Amino acid sequence: MSSPPCSSSLEKQMDIEKADEEIEPLSADNDLYGGVKVEMKEPMDSKIYALRLKASLSEWRQQGKKGVWIKLPSELVNLVEPTMKEGFRYHHAEADYLMLVRWLPKTIPDTLPGNASHTVGIGAFVMNAKKEVLVVQERSGQFRGKGVWKMPTGAVNQGEDFCMAAIREVKEETGIDTKFLQVLAFSQTHQTFFGKSDLFFVCVLQPLSFDIKKQESEVEAAQWMPIESYAAQPYNQRHESFKYVSEICLAKSRGEYNGFAPVSMKTSSGKTFYLYSSSRDFQQVTQF
Repeated sequence: MSSPPCSSSLEKQMDIEKADEEIEPLSADNDLYGGVKVEMKEPMDSKIYALRLKASLSEWRQQGKKGVWIKLPSELVNLVEPTMKEGFRYHHAEADYLMLVRWLPKTIPDTLPGNASHTVGIGAFVMNAKKEVLVVQERSGQFRGKGVWKMPTGAVNQGEDFCMAAIREVKEETGIDTKFLQVLAFSQTHQTFFGKSDLFFVCVLQPLSFDIKKQESEVEAAQWMPIESYAAQPYNQRHESFKYVSEICLAKSRGEYNGFAPVSMKTSSGKTFYLYSSSRDFQQVTQF
């Protein structure tokens, strides 16, 4: 004689049967481009979720929706497989969630934007009144053990203005407090970190302190170096991009080069951002 199923199994089966009878679409918000966004927050049985997702897709097609975005927090990993089975694809992942997308129309080309295409980095040109440049030697990376003195560099964090990132990186690597002044130059390279493109901004900062306290974990050595000695390093002379940047820094030290200074502004929604423009020409064309 077979034993009866446990109460928890019966309850789950009843839930699924009930969901099959009264299928409620997933809660979704319309986006600005004719699509919908679903943000899952509460745990859900994967079979019930699959039924609700099917019902939702049918409803969204009838409504003429285009792109569908489903955000799954990391703790709802059980919902990834049923989402993929409905034709969704990975868009991007962060530490606490996974984003999946699907384009619904069959007669309209897929215009869903791709994941972020660039990383952003900064290099900090910090020069004191003696025309000495703040430089470091790195413990790791491509410059490890090469004896190259380079300006402090680093990656910009998500949600961080790169002018603030430059100040932070200098402080972290050398202990020097600074004030951001200008962008001297920037470059764009491709196929770098995990295939992303990279934007790199060379920034000039004014030192507000001068006693170096190097970061032990990443920096082998740090010092103030005469700018001519910095520019004349064999590595800088052998590599075109480094040579060009060092020549820009030399020109800046002589007052022969003008960079782009930040002007704080607000978007129509009230968010603060920075517009970078020629500080030399800006006053001639505006009344700010």
